[in-house]
Amino acid sequence: PYRVMYYVKRIKDIFLSNRFALKIKSGNNFNIESPFHVKGHRYICIGHNFSACPGLRIECWDKYAGYSYFPQIVIGNNVSCNYRCHIGAVNKIVIGNNVLIGSQAPIDRKLFSKGPIVIEDNVWIGDGVCILANVTIGCNSIIGANAVITKDIPPYSTVVGNNIILKRRSN
Repeated sequence: PYRVMYYVKRIKDIFLSNRFALKIKSGNNFNIESPFHVKGHRYICIGHNFSACPGLRIECWDKYAGYSYFPQIVIGNNVSCNYRCHIGAVNKIVIGNNVLIGSQAPIDRKLFSKGPIVIEDNVWIGDGVCILANVTIGCNSIIGANAVITKDIPPYSTVVGNNIILKRRSN
């Protein structure tokens, strides 16, 4: 019975992933495990080889409490999200290629805009990291678990805690 339930869940996940991929602009090899939540399909663009574990929330808020917003979420190729990630936008969030996002990592913004969030290529975001508005994370950086990112992170950096840069790696 467990093997049968595994295959039933897998078929359900494939169906729901394909349904979501048809509603947005997406590349090939798109896999999201259920349950997941999506708001604002038309504002989301995801590249090739995207995968997410259960609990993913992607939200683009265009209206809230009488205010109008112009959200956009752009996710590059080869991006992987672990369990219970939350990506929410009222402005713009850009996630580059080859990005790994750990469990319980909210990349979101309160319902007012202070600017876009940009995560450049080859970034590793640890578990529980919170990335706030108007921040750019440079390419090839590593963000340690439970860090709170409130300002720009230069390329080739390792960050822990509240924007404490441990070391800057050379190119």
